[in-house]
Amino acid sequence: MDLIKTDICVIGAGSGGLSVAAGAVQMGASVVLIEGHKMGGDCLNYGCVPSKALLAAGKAAAQHRSGAALGITPDEPVISYGAAQEHVAQVIAAIEPHDSQERFEGLGVQVIRDWARFTGKDEVEAGGKRIRARRFVIATGSRPMVPPITGLADVPHLTNETIFDLRAAPAHLLIIGGGPIGLEMAQAHRRLGCKVTVIEGAKALGNDDPEAAALVVAALRGEGIEIIEGAQVEAVRGEAGAIEVEVAGGQVITGSHLLVAVGRTPNTDRLNLEAAGVNHGRGGVEVNESLRTSNRKVYAIGDIAGRGQFTHVAGYQAGVIIRSMLFALPSKARADHIPHVTYCDPELAQVGLTEAAAKQAHGDAVQVIKLGFDATDRAQAEGKTRGFIKVMVLKGRPIGATIVGPNAGEMIGIWAMALANKMKIGAIASMVLPYPTMGELSKRVAGAYFSPKLFESSLVKRVVGVVQSLVP
Repeated sequence: MDLIKTDICVIGAGSGGLSVAAGAVQMGASVVLIEGHKMGGDCLNYGCVPSKALLAAGKAAAQHRSGAALGITPDEPVISYGAAQEHVAQVIAAIEPHDSQERFEGLGVQVIRDWARFTGKDEVEAGGKRIRARRFVIATGSRPMVPPITGLADVPHLTNETIFDLRAAPAHLLIIGGGPIGLEMAQAHRRLGCKVTVIEGAKALGNDDPEAAALVVAALRGEGIEIIEGAQVEAVRGEAGAIEVEVAGGQVITGSHLLVAVGRTPNTDRLNLEAAGVNHGRGGVEVNESLRTSNRKVYAIGDIAGRGQFTHVAGYQAGVIIRSMLFALPSKARADHIPHVTYCDPELAQVGLTEAAAKQAHGDAVQVIKLGFDATDRAQAEGKTRGFIKVMVLKGRPIGATIVGPNAGEMIGIWAMALANKMKIGAIASMVLPYPTMGELSKRVAGAYFSPKLFESSLVKRVVGVVQSLVP
C-alpha cells in the first residue's frame, strides 16, 4: 500500500469533519479527509436539511387551511406528495456543492472515498492506502437505532435515512418514537394529507421542559395527529401496506407505513478503535473536555463523541479542536451555551438549563421569569399568540431559556449569546429592538426581571420623592 503522511487525518465528511478539514487546510495544515458514504453526512442527506424542507412543504399546505380569523377563507390544498419530496431532493442538490469532494479538493484537501480502519495508534487504512498522521479526528457521526422489537426485522420499516425516498404518500404513517424526529415527521406528513399515529413509550418530547412540550403536543393533536404516550412497543408484524404494532397491554395499532425514530447509534463499528487504543462504549467514543480520546493523537467530535447530536454542536467542537491541533493552545468544549430546537409548529427552543434543572441545581436562588407571546404586539397582529418564553436567572445572569412559539428557533439566539458570553440580563433589557417584532418578547421578559425591583421598591419611591421635592 502507498503511504500518505499528513498533519491531520479527518475520518467522516459530515458537518464536524468538513469544518475541521476546511479550517485546517486553509490555515496551512496538510489534511486527508476520508468518507465511506456521502459527503455532507447525515445532516445534508438524511437529517436537518431534508426534514426542514419537508416541514416547509407541510407549512405551505397548512396555510391554506388557516386564515379564517384574518378574514381569509380556508380551503383544502391540492397536494402532490411526490412533488413535495422532489422539493426535498432539490434542496439537498442545491446545498451539495458546498460539501462536495470537488470543493474540498479545490481547497487542497486530499479526499479518499472509502471506509477508514485504524491499524495502529497513528495510522489508518482506506482506499488501498495507509495514512499516517500527527493528529486524527473521528467524525463518523451516528445512524438510526433500530431497537430489538419482536418482528421488526421482518417488517418493512422506514428510518430518517429512507423516508425521504418515498414518492407516494403513506395512507397511515405509524411512528415509533415521540422525540423531535418523530414529531417533526408526524406534523409534516399530517399536513401533507397523511393519517399519522405516534407511539411513545414514555412522554413525547420527554427531554424538554414539560410545560413547553405539552403545548407542542397539544398543537399536534389539534391538527389530527394521534399521539399515544406511555405505550411500550412489544411486537411488530404485517407487510407493506398493512402493518400492525402491538403495545404493552395488548392494544394493536394498524397502519400502512412504519417509521422508527427512537434514537441514534454511534458509528464506531468499522473503525477498529482497539488498534488505535481509543476507548469507546455504547454512547460513542470517550473524550475529555478537550475532546481528546484515550489516544492523545486522536480527537472525536459530533455525534460520535456523545455530547449532543446536533449539527451545530459538531461545528462548534470543530473550532475547539482546531485551536488545540493547529496552535497548541488549551481549549475545552462547553455545553451550557448550546441551544437546540424542535422545528414543529409551534417551535420549541432551549438553551442552558430548563426550569426543573435550574431549580434542582440552585434551589430557591433561581428566579424564573415567564411571558406569553400575547405580550407582543407583533404576535397579536399576526394572530400567533400561542406560546411563551421562560428565562431562568441566577444572581442577575441568565442560566437557561425556554421558548415555545412561532420562530422560537430564531429567537433563542440572543439567549445563546448571553449564556456563551456570561452576560447579565441587564444587557438584554437594554437592547433597542425594532417595533413590532417577535424578538421584543426577549427584551420584555428581561425587563420583567427588573420591574419588581423598580416599581415595587419603597426605597426607589422614596428616592424619587426626594428628587422631585428638592431638584428644581
